[in-house]
Amino acid sequence: MKTDVQIAQEASVRPISEIAEYLGITDEEYELYGKYKAKVSLGVLERLENKPDGKLILVTAINPTPAGEGKTTVNVGLSMGLNQIGKKTITALREPSLGPVFGIKGGAAGGGYAQVVPMEDINLHFTGDFHAITSAHNLLAAMLDNHIHQGNTLNINPKRVVWKRVLDMNDRALRNIIIGLGGTGDGFIRQSGFDITVASEVMAILCLANSFSDLKERLSRMVVAYTFDGNAVTAGDLKATGAMTLLLKDAIKPNLVQTLENTPAFIHGGPFANIAHGCNSVMATKIGLKLADYVVTEAGFGADLGAEKFFNIKSRFAKLKPNAVVVVATIRALKMNGGIAKDELDNENVAALNKGFANLERHLQNVNKFGVPALVAINKFPTDTEAEIDLLKERCSEKGVDVILTDVYAKGGAGAIELAEKVVEVCETKQSQYMPLYDTEHSIVEKITTIATEIYRAERVEFTAQAKRQIKEIEKLGLDKMPVCIAKTQYSFSDNPALLGAPTGFTITVREIKVNAGAGFIVAITGSIMTMPGLPKVPAANGMDITEDGTIIGLS
Repeated sequence: MKTDVQIAQEASVRPISEIAEYLGITDEEYELYGKYKAKVSLGVLERLENKPDGKLILVTAINPTPAGEGKTTVNVGLSMGLNQIGKKTITALREPSLGPVFGIKGGAAGGGYAQVVPMEDINLHFTGDFHAITSAHNLLAAMLDNHIHQGNTLNINPKRVVWKRVLDMNDRALRNIIIGLGGTGDGFIRQSGFDITVASEVMAILCLANSFSDLKERLSRMVVAYTFDGNAVTAGDLKATGAMTLLLKDAIKPNLVQTLENTPAFIHGGPFANIAHGCNSVMATKIGLKLADYVVTEAGFGADLGAEKFFNIKSRFAKLKPNAVVVVATIRALKMNGGIAKDELDNENVAALNKGFANLERHLQNVNKFGVPALVAINKFPTDTEAEIDLLKERCSEKGVDVILTDVYAKGGAGAIELAEKVVEVCETKQSQYMPLYDTEHSIVEKITTIATEIYRAERVEFTAQAKRQIKEIEKLGLDKMPVCIAKTQYSFSDNPALLGAPTGFTITVREIKVNAGAGFIVAITGSIMTMPGLPKVPAANGMDITEDGTIIGLS
C-alpha cells in the first residue's frame, strides 16, 4: 500500500472556498490561507446563535500501545462514512505538534485513506497557530523577567517564578536551564526551563475560550509567580494581557480544511492529553455544531485521560451535550493488554484477547458513568482472525454493547458505513444523560480521589508532602473550586506504564499540584510526566526529506 504522504499528495482536493460554501459560511466569514486552508470567523457562531446544534460524537480509545489503535483514523473515516449516508458531518481534531512529528509519534492527520489534507501543511506549520501561542507565552516570560530586572515593584520572589518558556519541538536539553548569565544588564540569574508548546497554559486557554473576551479574561488570570508574601502574581498584574491577546487574534479562529473525500474538517488547537485536557478547541466544536448535522471529535490517548477530561473539563466549561461515544480498539492492542509481546501479535491468540478485553470493558464502564451511550469500533488489521473477531463480538454482546468492524485505513469512508449507521441509530434511539463525574465545589483531594478510584480503579491515593503544601496554598488563594486535570501515563490506568490490562489494588501517588487559573483547572501530576519530551535514538526526522520539485518524503 502507498504511504500516507503519497496518498495525500494524490488526493482530489477541492478549493477550500467550495467547502466553506457547502457549509453555509459566507465570503466575509473566512480568510484564505492559500488554496486549501482557511480561518473561520467567530462571527459564524453569533450569526447562527439560534440555530439548533447538531449531534456531537466523541471518539476515544483503549489505553494506547505500540501496536497502534488508530483513533484519529477512525474519527476521520467515521465522519466520511456519515457523509456517505447523507448526514452533513464535520470532523473536529487537534493540530499536530512539531515535536512528535519529527520525534517518534508522527503526525496527527489520520492515516491511509482516512486522512485530513493538505496533510503536509497540517503536520508542519499549518496556519501558524502554534507559533502564535509560542510567541504569546514567551512574551509573558520576557515581561516577567524584565519586571524583576527593572525594580520588581510587584515584590516577586525570583525563586518562585513558575512560568517557563516554551518551544514546539522535542528537546530534552532545554528541560532545566540557567537564565540571566552574563553581566548586570543581562537579567536576574535563576533556574528555569522550557516546556513544549502544547503543554503551555496559553494553549489550554485558547482551546477552552468561549469568545474573544473570554480568551482575554482567562489570559489575565494566569498565575506566573508568587511574591515574597506568598501572593499569586498574574499576567494581568504584569499588564501583558493585551499584547498576548493581540498575538492570538488569528490563532483563536478555527482552521477549516477537508478530508480525502472532501468532508469538512476543523483542526484547531492541540493541548497535551495528560498535562492538559487533550481536546480540540471549544470554538471549533461549537461552530461545527451550528453548521452540521453531526460533529465527530476526539480526545487524546485512552478514555481514562482524554474522555474523562472531555466530559469533566471541556464539556462542563462549554456546556456541550455529547450524544454518543465511540471507543476505538484493535485486536492487536487488546492482545498486548493481555500480556502478548509486540513481535507475537500477528499470531492468533484468543486467550490473550480474552484477557486483554478487560481493558476495553473498563473504559466502557467508565463512559457509562457519564451517562453517554457508547459503542465499540474495531479498527481492523489484516492479521485479525475470524476466531478473534467472533470472540470480541461475543464479549461485547455479553456487556450489551454494539461492536462494529471498520476498515477505514484501506477503504476510507466506505469502510465505516456500518459504524456510521450504528452511530445514527444510537443518537436517534438513545437519550444521552451526560453529567460530569464530580462537583467542582468539592475539595481538591476529593476530586482527585474520585477520578483515581472511580475511573482508574486505584485502591487509594497518596499525596507527597510537596503536594499537600501546594493544596493548602491553592486553597488559601481561593483557587480550589475548579475541575482537576490529572497528569498520568497514557499507557495504563495506574501511574505505572508497565501495568497493562485492567489493574487493581494499586496506589496513585500525586507528587505535585499546579494551578492553571486561566485555563480554569488544577493539575495533579503523578509519575514521570515530561512537559518537554526528548527525541528517540532514531528520530522520524532522520527519514524526512524534500525533493527539488517540492515533493515531501517520509512525513507520516
